[in-house]
Amino acid sequence: MTGGRRVAGRWLRALPRPRTLRARLTAGLVVLLAVSCAAVGVAAVIELDGFLTGRLDQQLTEVGTQFPASLEHKGRTLTDHDADDRERGDTRRQAPGTFGARLVDGTVTNVAVVPADKDDATTGQKVPLTARDRRELAAVPVGGKARSIRLSSLGGYRVLASAGRDHDVMITGLPLESVEATVHRLEAVAAIVFGAALLITGFAGALWVRWSLQPLSRVAATATRVSELPLASGEVTLPPRVPESDPRSEVGRLAGAFNRMLGHVEDALTHRHASEERLRSFAADASHELRTPVASVRGHAELALLHPDPVPPKVTRALERIAAESARMGVMVDEMLLLARLDAGRPLERHPVDLTRLVLDAITDARASGPDHRWNLRLPEDPITVDGDAHRLQQVLANLLANARLHTPAGTKVTVTVEKGDGATCLLVHDDGPGVPPETQPGVFERFTRADRRRTEGGGGGAGLGLSIVAAVAQAHGGTVTLESHPGSTTFTVRLPATDPAQAPISTGKEP
Repeated sequence: MTGGRRVAGRWLRALPRPRTLRARLTAGLVVLLAVSCAAVGVAAVIELDGFLTGRLDQQLTEVGTQFPASLEHKGRTLTDHDADDRERGDTRRQAPGTFGARLVDGTVTNVAVVPADKDDATTGQKVPLTARDRRELAAVPVGGKARSIRLSSLGGYRVLASAGRDHDVMITGLPLESVEATVHRLEAVAAIVFGAALLITGFAGALWVRWSLQPLSRVAATATRVSELPLASGEVTLPPRVPESDPRSEVGRLAGAFNRMLGHVEDALTHRHASEERLRSFAADASHELRTPVASVRGHAELALLHPDPVPPKVTRALERIAAESARMGVMVDEMLLLARLDAGRPLERHPVDLTRLVLDAITDARASGPDHRWNLRLPEDPITVDGDAHRLQQVLANLLANARLHTPAGTKVTVTVEKGDGATCLLVHDDGPGVPPETQPGVFERFTRADRRRTEGGGGGAGLGLSIVAAVAQAHGGTVTLESHPGSTTFTVRLPATDPAQAPISTGKEP
């Protein structure tokens, strides 16, 4: 029993299920209608079958035992094989198909049926019986209610048994053919009518459900358009609101709530955009205004160091620190100004740039700055060009190499690889140093992020803007930058759109 339930459960789960709400509602409507039609059809068939069978039972009572009694002959035992017409009963005043049988001590002795084309015949037609037929006739209760049996040569019959005068049993039967034909006709008509009703209702129901769910479809379409908007950056214009229907309906309340949510999102995006614009404007203005005093402080410090008169060592050391910190602050101000310009969407120069030449120059500068590191190159045989700003791409290379030099110990091997494939040019900077800590990796391209804050507490190191500039410049060129790092292996990969090498002129990043 449990196994059967499991098989049935697996079979039900294997059936295809509608995925959309419209399909589910339509399928549910059709299923409910099918169940209702089936219940009505079954009830009508059962009621009609019972009514016609009851009428047949009344006819059996009216007919009585006249025909089977005519099979009785005193003084001799009759068998089914007796050919004498007198032993097959009197068919006069009997309806065609009437069945009669005589049983003595539970054994069928005589049996006949009124032929359908009896015309002037006055005797019944013999009926061959099988052993099963005889057992069924012997099992008919005497004096009880009529019951249905099926004879192998005649088909279905409604029979009634009564006690005879010679301690025998008389069985009278009427055919069920007309009842069964009527019931089967009703079944066929019900199947056709209900099938047509299901098809028409399914089609009309699908149209009705589709029309009823149109407001919900509009909500879904608007939500899809909102999900495709670049909400993470820049000013965003949300699509038109969903037309609101009856607020008393579920769909109407959903549309109203969705429109209010869009209003809140739009207000939040507007406030965020305004705040970001104010922040960018402040960063750009502050960076621009700081360039002049920082340069002035640096210039005065250097001028003081060039004074010919003797200067106490402590003063000289202080002036040297002022000049160094002024230079570092100037670099930071330039980086912040660059980020502010990139955030504002200011376009970069666009020229074919020889990336291999930039890499060669950058490696040369890195070897001079970090002689304790091992610098390697992997370049293709043919030059690779990209469309972009040579000065900014050179800054990307310089920042990545400086990052590898500053955050790895002496003797670390740094490899720069340039390769081309899948419509993009890839620049990879790999080192076999200690790697970037896992907790730092998710925000490594964010601004003012440092792998080790202790490096900058004493004034050394950068401000944490180098990798954020790399990400911003790569994005401004339509590319991306990614990081893969674990102890013993760190790789920064910059992907840039490839450029047709036949384009000219080619910029090398050198100032004229």
